[in-house]
Formats: sequence, structure tokens, C-alpha cells
Amino acid sequence: MKRSVKFGIVAAVAAMLAAPMVPAAASAAPSPTGLSHGKGAHHGVGHGAQPHATPAKSGPTSIAYVEVNNDQLANVGRYTLADGANAFDVAIIFAANINWDGSKAVLYNNENVQRTLDDAATQIRPLQAKGIKVSLSVLGNHQGAGIANFPTEAAAQDFAAQVAATVRKYGLDGVDLDDEYSDYGANGTPQPNQQSIGWLISALRADMPGKLISFYDIGPASDALSSSSSTIGSKLDYAWNPYYGTYSAPSIPGLGKDRLSAAAVDIQNTPQATAVSLAQRTKADGYGVFMTYNLRRTSSGRVAHPASSGSARCRPGGAGCVVLARHARRTGRAECAGRVRPSGRRGRTIAAWTSSSTATSSSGAARHPSTSRSSPTTSPTSSTRSRRN
Repeated sequence: MKRSVKFGIVAAVAAMLAAPMVPAAASAAPSPTGLSHGKGAHHGVGHGAQPHATPAKSGPTSIAYVEVNNDQLANVGRYTLADGANAFDVAIIFAANINWDGSKAVLYNNENVQRTLDDAATQIRPLQAKGIKVSLSVLGNHQGAGIANFPTEAAAQDFAAQVAATVRKYGLDGVDLDDEYSDYGANGTPQPNQQSIGWLISALRADMPGKLISFYDIGPASDALSSSSSTIGSKLDYAWNPYYGTYSAPSIPGLGKDRLSAAAVDIQNTPQATAVSLAQRTKADGYGVFMTYNLRRTSSGRVAHPASSGSARCRPGGAGCVVLARHARRTGRAECAGRVRPSGRRGRTIAAWTSSSTATSSSGAARHPSTSRSSPTTSPTSSTRSRRN
């Protein structure tokens, strides 16, 4: 795909705000407080005065997932709007895994996730100092354990305690829940049930007051939440459409549209015109969140701005040049919504899977890839493959 297309997708964020985006070097200094200061969310309300004043950004909250197997989380801080406001409000580390130890679900970080957490002074604190919140994405690892099959409330509480301990230890701002790659039933694990995700969200909220809890709206957990009590949904901060290049808001009782992203953008694969259209529809329809995936760094390019005649240029070789992307493109296990599924070799782009560049439903778009590179409790199957093919 041409580089101009990748950079054009960056314009989608600017399209929501009617303001051009410009590159800016990320701060190398960690926050002197180690606290988060992001744009106020429903529960993630920040924890003190900002060490440095950052202009407030109007418009939807913008989400940036980063595949830390391939790229550095710190890239999220390298784009600002022309007035100095952050282009992105929440950075998500993609991704930790839910493993099965033979008796219960355990939180597992591959070497790249762990390295990002250990390097918080350079990867996390500079973002928080800019007012960008940092969350950890958690999803299955083909071992039978996941967010939808905790057999008891106590089991969900045990896993929530593991997650909360990690959030506290590394000074994170929350967790992102993703019901993929669990392979429910493997290793004698139970099948999904209707109560599991509610137990987990409730336990996380109790263990992490003031922290973010977001939900990638897919899998059996999505089905359970769609028919759950509004009491459960109200404990979430955000949820988003998981099918890239499409526009379809999650339906979760208790979660208003100000905390939903109907748009989903795989920035290296979603066509430029589609991404910009999704951003403009997000703002016009009053949704409060805009979700993108796989923020990346590159050496040159131009950011076209569809809402004005202006543009922003990335200096060749400049420290602040980045591009964006999203989960589903690099794995043979990727699936599509509705009746369309990819077949054949890995690496087929979303453009090859969707019949139209106009995104109006979830049909034809793909989900996240598997994330774990290595696991002490897993044989070298598809769950341990690298995401860069």
C-alpha cells in the first residue's frame, strides 16, 4: 500500500477536529509525579495536577493501539495538533495474554510487552506527562482461558486481582478487554457463560477505582454484554467496534454514545477516503470516541487535511514522523464479521476482504491477530507466532 494512503489516515483524526496535525518530538523526560493526566473519562478521572500544561483537545477521544512486538509505545506522543494539543488521548499496549496454568487463568506478558512495562520511564511516563493515558490490552492465547468463561465469580475476581496488581506495579491507567484467541474448551476449560464478563468488569472496577476499563466489542463476551444489566455497562469507560474499515456502534446497556466508537480504523489497510469518512461521521453522529490501531513510525510523508486547505508535513528523518495501522492484517487466524471470511495466505489486506470502501456495517472486516511470541506453558503453535510475517 502506498505511503500516502497510510499518512492520509492520520488526517482522519484531524477531520474530527478541523485542525491540522503536525509532528512533534515526544518528551524524553518522565513525569515527575508518575501520575496520569489524560482527558477525563467516565471513571479514569486523572490523579493530580499536570506537570506541564497541554492545550485541551476538543472533539472525540482518540484511541491508539500499538503492537509493541513491532513498535514503540512512545510513538503515540509524537503527534500533536497545530495548537499543541495531543492527537491521541489513550495509548493501548497490545497485548498481554490470558494463559491457563492447568487450574486457573493467569496473566502473561510476552517479552516485548514486558520490556515496554519495564521501560516505563521512556515508554509510558513521557506519554502520561503529556496527558495521554496508557492501558494494557488483555486477550486469549489459545489455551482455553478467556474473559468469557470464568466458571465462578471467585475465579473472575482472582484474575481481576492479577490485572489490577500489574496496573498498579507499572503505573498504568487501566486495562482493555478483548475476547479473542481463547479457544474455549481447550485443555478441559469450560465454555463461555453469560455471567463471566460481568463478574470480571465488576471485580476490576472494585479493584481499580478511577482507572480505565475499555472493551473491544467481540466474541462471546460481546454477546453477553449486549443483554446484560446496565449496571455492568456503566462500569465500563469505553467500548468500540472491532471490525476495521466499518462503522457500527457497540450495543451495551448503560454505556452511552459519548463513550462509544462506531468507527474502527486499521490505518495501514483502511483506505484513506474511508478513514476520513469514518472520522467525519463520528463527529456528526455525536460519538465520543474514535479508535485506531497500530501507531507506527516512518521517515517521511504528508498529512492531508480534509477539513481545510492546510496540511502538515513530516520532515524526512524527523523524530516525530509516524503512521498508523490495525490488528487483523498479519495472521492466518484472522476472521471476518458476517458471512465473509478471508482464505488463503497470511497478510491479505482488509481491502481484499471487503466489497466496498464505504463502511456502513461490520461485514467483511477483520479482527486482531494473535499476540504471544513465546509462552512457557504453550507449545510452538499459532499462538506463539510473531505478528510480523
